[in-house]
Amino acid sequence: MKKLTILITVLLISFQTFAQKSQEAKTLLDNVAKKVEGYKNIYIEFNHKLDNEEANVHQETLGNVTLKGDLYHLNYMGTEQIYDGKKTYLIIHEDEEVIIQKPSKNNDETITPSKMFSFYKKGFNYAMGELKTIKGIKIQYVKLTPTDNKSEVSNVMVGIDAKTNHIYNIIETGKNNTKTTLEIRSFKTNQPVSEKLFIFDMSKYRDQKKYSISEPK
Repeated sequence: MKKLTILITVLLISFQTFAQKSQEAKTLLDNVAKKVEGYKNIYIEFNHKLDNEEANVHQETLGNVTLKGDLYHLNYMGTEQIYDGKKTYLIIHEDEEVIIQKPSKNNDETITPSKMFSFYKKGFNYAMGELKTIKGIKIQYVKLTPTDNKSEVSNVMVGIDAKTNHIYNIIETGKNNTKTTLEIRSFKTNQPVSEKLFIFDMSKYRDQKKYSISEPK
């Protein structure tokens, strides 16, 4: 009976410790999101890497994105992507094509620019990760694990600059061992940004540039 009491006590302490660490991790992410919400706009230059050792796949690409609330203008791999709050416009210059889509509500795991600082709020369990020093910067990691067992994502590691409370990198590991890393190289706030940056000019691409434009019904 005494051994059982000790075991129950140990389990309760372990559960309480886990719950506290989980809440600590979520609070840290909430602080990052809250700080970001205070900016009028954000300009980010990033490095995007895709690695899969088994398949011998290693890709690295630079890009940049301007964010204003949920609106964004992304430049990546020779394409532009604009979200005006209602639709997403993918401008593929090489193919002289524009694809217009309504954002999907079904894929909560996809980390779009609009959800870069808030994707963690739904569908994940939280845990504090390691505190690392990278390039002289102390980075506190938070580990996110999908609550859906059928998810293709194994975990997501969010690295947070302990001094600025800004995201340093996001590392997503898939169950197929593919690792996708988004590393922020430059983070600027409250820049002079024209509202036109988040508006797709239909006449410019359809009438002037003669791009083909497709829009699902």
